[in-house]
Amino acid sequence: MERLRGFLIDRKADAIVINKEENLQYFSGFRGDDTMLIVSRDDDALLVTDFRYTEQAKAQAPHYEIAEQKHGLLEKVAECIESHKYKNIAFEGNALIYDDYSKLSGILKKSRLNVPVNLSELRVVKEEEEIRLIRKAAEIGDAAFDDIIKFIKPGVSENDVAARLENVMRSLGSERPSFTTIVASGERGSLPHGVATEKLIVDGEFVTMDFGAVYGGYHSDMTRTVAVGRADDRQREVYDAVLRAQLHGLAEVKPGASGKHVDAVARDELSAAGFGENFGHGLGHSLGLEIHEEPRLSPSSTCEALKPNMLVTVEPGVYIAGWGGLRIEDTVLVTGTGNEPLTKSTKKLIEILSDVPR
Repeated sequence: MERLRGFLIDRKADAIVINKEENLQYFSGFRGDDTMLIVSRDDDALLVTDFRYTEQAKAQAPHYEIAEQKHGLLEKVAECIESHKYKNIAFEGNALIYDDYSKLSGILKKSRLNVPVNLSELRVVKEEEEIRLIRKAAEIGDAAFDDIIKFIKPGVSENDVAARLENVMRSLGSERPSFTTIVASGERGSLPHGVATEKLIVDGEFVTMDFGAVYGGYHSDMTRTVAVGRADDRQREVYDAVLRAQLHGLAEVKPGASGKHVDAVARDELSAAGFGENFGHGLGHSLGLEIHEEPRLSPSSTCEALKPNMLVTVEPGVYIAGWGGLRIEDTVLVTGTGNEPLTKSTKKLIEILSDVPR
């Protein structure tokens, strides 16, 4: 809240209206929808919601005054703004939809919604409690991976694998998947975001799994690729190249490193192996209350220097149409001197052999 108020002072705003759900939780602790926060640059903090959430809001946001709306959320927000005589109002330009912006602007008489902002920069460096929750989400993902490598076999569908991953994560405390679970086998591995289908897994294929858990509202993200049956020479070549790129990129995640630099180290490794044209996305992204946050690791990254307690993913991949592909990804915490991968699952090539008792 102190950083938020400093943010408002810098932008000459008297108060801010917050409506994005992730920011509702971040700045108040409240986890619900159909709610807005009004935070002034001085001492006021109001949470506007309806009867369904008033009890929950009192418990989760004890530092806020709860304003119950009975005739419309925007109408109550406007009433609260004008009763406090705020004039210049900041709003989330990347989150408040145009219709709501227009309606709220039309209701306000003496106040103006005239300071569009993006609050994501205030969430870039994580606090210890946030890191604890992300660490737990990563542990859940690791446990699900330990389980799934015992489940995969020829004849199992990609959808079966996705369902198993999600069910195991849920049983271990995950609130929901971090995103639509990706399971891409065989030639479908060339699809970076190849979500699971009814396709059956067959012997001789790679299976790429990109998945994560949500714990306390915070996300984890990991990708592992396994071979069903013995990997052939081509599969080993590509896998080894991606693993080298991942490890080289990981080694550069440290305070002071730029997002472009970390990306370039991994990208150059894949280029040297002959796969530069087959890696078409950025090396990684941050995560937290959202699955994709700043900073990014990419050729266009605006992050000039990583800082301790930032998190990033490191996820190079190779995608070859008509053949397949693979990706290896860790969630990584930037520490005071280097980094700590929160994803602990092995990155050695796993071969799942149907003729070996499990």
